[in-house]
Amino acid sequence: MKLGILDQVVLPEGKTHAQVLTHTEEMIRQAETLGYERYWFAEHHSTNGMMSAAPELWIARWAAAAPSMMFGSGGILLPQYSPLKVAEQFSTLETMFPGRVELGVGRSPGGTERTREALAGGASAMDDFLRQVGELKGFLQDTLPKNHRHRIVKTTPRHAPAPPLWILGLSPGSAETAAAAGAGLVFGHFISPDKWEETLRSYREQAGEKARVRTCVFVVCAETEETAEALLKTQDAWMQQYRRGSTIIPSPETARRMLDDPETKRAAENERRRTVYGTPSQVLDQLEELARRYESDDFLLITNIHDLDARLTSYRLLMAEKEKRAAVSVG
Repeated sequence: MKLGILDQVVLPEGKTHAQVLTHTEEMIRQAETLGYERYWFAEHHSTNGMMSAAPELWIARWAAAAPSMMFGSGGILLPQYSPLKVAEQFSTLETMFPGRVELGVGRSPGGTERTREALAGGASAMDDFLRQVGELKGFLQDTLPKNHRHRIVKTTPRHAPAPPLWILGLSPGSAETAAAAGAGLVFGHFISPDKWEETLRSYREQAGEKARVRTCVFVVCAETEETAEALLKTQDAWMQQYRRGSTIIPSPETARRMLDDPETKRAAENERRRTVYGTPSQVLDQLEELARRYESDDFLLITNIHDLDARLTSYRLLMAEKEKRAAVSVG
């Protein structure tokens, strides 16, 4: 099983931005030491709690500090940007860190309509994602059609290897775009697992032997079920708070007050289908079940709980359980 981390760089209630930056550095160094294969950064804008608005900068900063891991974006909001600019950013990153950069893109607006307009400078390509992905691939690989109006425009730096391209998706439409571009598909179980069957079937049918599937899922792992449950409540409350416009992770006290409301509690319990949680053994069992369902054992994990130390522990415990099972299997 391949395990990586997707970091939305979320601010917990009562913490400072500086503390989150220090924690992110500790997370990355621990992830590398533990044997996590990759570390991706999300992209969100105009939020009060999500600090990763420029994943390409986070990649550049931390890929230099953790030389044995892959780094990537999960994902660049391609409809808001020029494909050439994205191609040049990631060609530059690939030149800096050869073979260690992955480019994940998605078609999310990145926030509200006003936020999207500000990002795109008034322009929009929300309904033309397939064309944008095609142009991005063309600039990266210097394969734009001869009749393309930008065919003579070359990506700088010249002749840089193209990083692996991934499409973040939840639906057959995203699957079709990924397959048409020859890209991998990152299935967003952490956003909504509801259309997994038709999405993955569509992608594999169209991508054939080139199909590459990676699954992104929320994970909370602790020494005991009771501890995992307590930690998860802050993520439960965060998901509900997110819908109301705040992306700061609530403290346990705030989460408790929020979940005292019956309607909020019911909504939070319904959203738990997006998360695997429990003891290390239970979490790994659930990931193995998802691997069988999705026919892919390649995962990106997100743990958005309030306690930063417990977040580190969650990743450590899971990797230790994975290595323990691998040792038993070999033995």
